Amino acid sequence: MKSPLPVLALLLALTFSAHAAPTLRAGAAASDITPKEFPINMPGGFSANPAQSAHDPLHARVLVLDDGTTTVVMGVVDNLGAGPDVLDEAKEIASQKTGIPKDHMLVSSTHSHSAAALSNRAGPAPVVAYHKVFVDGLADAIIRAHAALRPAAVGAAADPLPDEVFNRRWFLKPGKMPLNPFGKMDQVKMNPGTSPDVLDHPAGPTDPDITVISVQDLKRKPIALFANYCLHYVGGIPPAQISADYYGEFARLMPSRVHGDENFVAMMSNGTSGDINNIPFGITRPPREPFEQIRIVAGKAADTAWRAQQKIGKHQSDVRLGMLQREITLKYRRPSAEDIADAKAILAIKDPAAIEKLPRLAVDYARRTVGAAERAEDTVTVQLQAIRIGDLAVCGIPFETFVETGLDLKKRSPFSQTMVIGLANGRHGYLPTPEQHKLGGYETWLGTNLVQEDTSVILTNNLLEMLAELRKE
Repeated sequence: MKSPLPVLALLLALTFSAHAAPTLRAGAAASDITPKEFPINMPGGFSANPAQSAHDPLHARVLVLDDGTTTVVMGVVDNLGAGPDVLDEAKEIASQKTGIPKDHMLVSSTHSHSAAALSNRAGPAPVVAYHKVFVDGLADAIIRAHAALRPAAVGAAADPLPDEVFNRRWFLKPGKMPLNPFGKMDQVKMNPGTSPDVLDHPAGPTDPDITVISVQDLKRKPIALFANYCLHYVGGIPPAQISADYYGEFARLMPSRVHGDENFVAMMSNGTSGDINNIPFGITRPPREPFEQIRIVAGKAADTAWRAQQKIGKHQSDVRLGMLQREITLKYRRPSAEDIADAKAILAIKDPAAIEKLPRLAVDYARRTVGAAERAEDTVTVQLQAIRIGDLAVCGIPFETFVETGLDLKKRSPFSQTMVIGLANGRHGYLPTPEQHKLGGYETWLGTNLVQEDTSVILTNNLLEMLAELRKE
């Protein structure tokens, strides 16, 4: 009779294999997506802002993680807010080449106001040409990051940098609030200046933390660092020049902080910064030369990211990955009959002197009001994503999300650490909380905020359900 030991050994080996800890692999890559044709508009303001050249390059930066079962893509593009159509085009190309499902790809925009205009193959010749540069560059970064996969270890931590984040929505002193574009009085104002004679107190908090995901190979050589900070952007770019803002300068500095070589990729994603900026309200900052404030913020951010990485201790290679995506259908906001009548009355004014007396941006928002009334669609479907990287959770929201939502998700998350990324997989306007909607202000105006006023609650509840599901895996 044959001994049962070889059969028993095989069964034990199979059982061990089925329950073995995952072995992480990681790869990273960056592709230059700077426009090649000029002039090209830099969107973000209320008027054309054509760039004639590039001050510094724009990039698509990508981290790919694989635990043997699940592959996750986390990318950051230097753009004001790439739409879902153009992102899906790049994801489809990359998916065909790598086999990674598109719903396992999170790509967020930095929201640099000095990045290039991006449209879906329409507009002036430089914009049309840039569409291909952007799509091909993003797809290339994903493909090359996937091809670079190798055994790796990962860790995450956070460290505060409160000096450079300020809530930009303020209650003003009595008699200081101007009329909004609709001829009505808000309770709070965005960017009200720095005069103590005007300012009363900010309308919300800030999130000071820079959270980092640090990735190394098994010899502790840095592969990538993915950071997140709740800061809208910095600005102060030389005139008529494309720039990645502080996000690009952070990525340039970070290799020196962690001794990364030419293949190391650092990236800074935008957090929940819809109501946060880099203006120190209540004080007057000394004058800066062009790009100087960007260098200051990027240097501080790189130092803070380094301190966060030092908190990690030992990076782990046995982490389990998970990723979920949900399609959420939201109602578009519609103006009332009174709103429409008021807007049309403004647009009917032709006398330049009378137009000059209107509240600032009245004509622009009158057009937006009429546009919202004439919109053919009643709803929009957006993508929410949640990622698990061991004990870290990552949430992706396709809005300029208010900081309260990010803080709430971090507080209520079932994971020990949570990163919340804004402008992920699209840009659908501002996302105030219901409480901030009651206060009014720029970010809540119809035409700036596009969807139903309880959207932040809907998205938060869905993300918490997704995180709970990932926690069980």
